[in-house]
Amino acid sequence: MKNMTLAHITEVCGGTYFGPEEKKTAEVTDIVTDSRKAGEGSLFVAIPGERVDGHKFIPNVASQGALAVISEQTLETPPCPYILVKDSMEAIKAMAEYYMQQLNIPVVGITGSVGKTSTKETIASVLAQKYRVLKTDANFNNELGLSLTVFRLREEDEMAVLEMGIDDFGQMHRLAKIARPETAVITNIGWCHLENLKTRDGILQAKTEIFDHLRENGHIIINGDDDKLSTVGTVHGIKPVHFGLDEKNEYYADEIESQGFRGISCRIHTPQGSFSALIPIPGRHMVYNALAGTAVGCMYGLTLEQIKQGIETLQSVSGRFHIIETGKYTVVDDCYNANPVSMKASLDVLKEAKGRKVAVLGDMGELGTDEAALHAEVGTHAGICGIDALYCAGPLCEYLAKAAKEADPQLEIRHFADRESLIAELPKLLQDGDQILVKASHFMEYGKIVEMLETAQKL
Repeated sequence: MKNMTLAHITEVCGGTYFGPEEKKTAEVTDIVTDSRKAGEGSLFVAIPGERVDGHKFIPNVASQGALAVISEQTLETPPCPYILVKDSMEAIKAMAEYYMQQLNIPVVGITGSVGKTSTKETIASVLAQKYRVLKTDANFNNELGLSLTVFRLREEDEMAVLEMGIDDFGQMHRLAKIARPETAVITNIGWCHLENLKTRDGILQAKTEIFDHLRENGHIIINGDDDKLSTVGTVHGIKPVHFGLDEKNEYYADEIESQGFRGISCRIHTPQGSFSALIPIPGRHMVYNALAGTAVGCMYGLTLEQIKQGIETLQSVSGRFHIIETGKYTVVDDCYNANPVSMKASLDVLKEAKGRKVAVLGDMGELGTDEAALHAEVGTHAGICGIDALYCAGPLCEYLAKAAKEADPQLEIRHFADRESLIAELPKLLQDGDQILVKASHFMEYGKIVEMLETAQKL
């Protein structure tokens, strides 16, 4: 890792080095917090967790060839060189910020209330048509996850596409300080993390902290159809570029047609020209993701043909509207997370399916004092959007089920107290050929429902 010697790391972390002097000039090969990933030349950072204390694994990583460890504890008989710090997490963030500065790789930072991961995947797919791209894996979008992603960068990488997620004020400022984005993309301002951020204006304030550490002469790319984001003006001398369905945006789309679960087609218009594309993941929201990817692609010199290729070869991520053909059902695994906006968007995609349309929904978290009303709002939408059955679980989904029944008394609806009760009854409720949407907030662990549905056809 460029310039990541033990001497530099000690200085950056404000730590104290213990070990042979000659080792201080050695560069670490990688930085890990999972002892199982430590190997020859690694730097292992011991983090004291609620359930597991990383310090107990220091002997293990030393035997695996780790060059050194970072520790919050004084080691009486250290098995390898170590750097003593006050706070391992602060040390991780300081190292990530320093390492990013050594590489000076262009960074696209992506945030927003809904669609961060799918937008990240779209942008990375587009940029990969021209550049060597490193992107955030899975949901590694908080301060630790972002830092670990940065540590994966190498000098041969040409672009970094980094997802940045928050749930409170100040977090985005710290994330931006690590990532130093050259391009900031904001997908939308929705209804999530209201417990801390309170209102959509609060969300806007927190998300736009991404501009605090925007690189000079950078880019701001935002959803111009969003009523909150459309109020963002010039920042640090940088004028925002807008994408959306309205023709007033610099990047906009029309001729939008659902192709069922095959995806959605549209025509995309840019200042450089227009092209038609089939986005291979269903949902009208995917058009916004494609537009964001198009805008970023144009900023970094891709041709429209390269951008089209990047959009049309996009692949879905597990838990993010991932379509699974089991032989018995078609299952849409969209259970990584949920909020009212994404829940309604997914229901709108389900209604385009061919066959019996079944929504298997669960509680949404972090909605604050309006959680009951927001669940009811989703229920009303479920009742009017044209699906055939709604099966849901969780105390908050009781409001969702009641509102759906009021909106459509003929809709088949079952509410269960918890996920396990739902799992026990679901096989009796489903029919061969059902098109099934599975969606809930992450804490509901609806991935277990997806696993059950995948297994059902094999019995």
